[in-house]
Amino acid sequence: MVSVIEALYDGKIIPWERRVVMTPERKVVEKQIECEKQYFTERMSPDDRERFEQLEGLYVSASCHEDADIYSHGFTLGVTLMLEVLGKVEDMID
Repeated sequence: MVSVIEALYDGKIIPWERRVVMTPERKVVEKQIECEKQYFTERMSPDDRERFEQLEGLYVSASCHEDADIYSHGFTLGVTLMLEVLGKVEDMID
């Protein structure tokens, strides 16, 4: 079994990358989103279509910032939990 620390060091785990799991339900939702986007963009003027695409880019950017914040918060909680557990282990040994 490879340790998490070794996997991080060797680049086998890259914290800022994560695998997207495409479940059947997610595939259906992604397809619906694409169909709705196509429906609206076909009816827009070129200027509106460009603004709509810029809006979509803003949503992606906001989502990336939120993902980073969630990762940071989760990592902090995990480390805090580890510290608490290690403190209990020291009490058990003493």
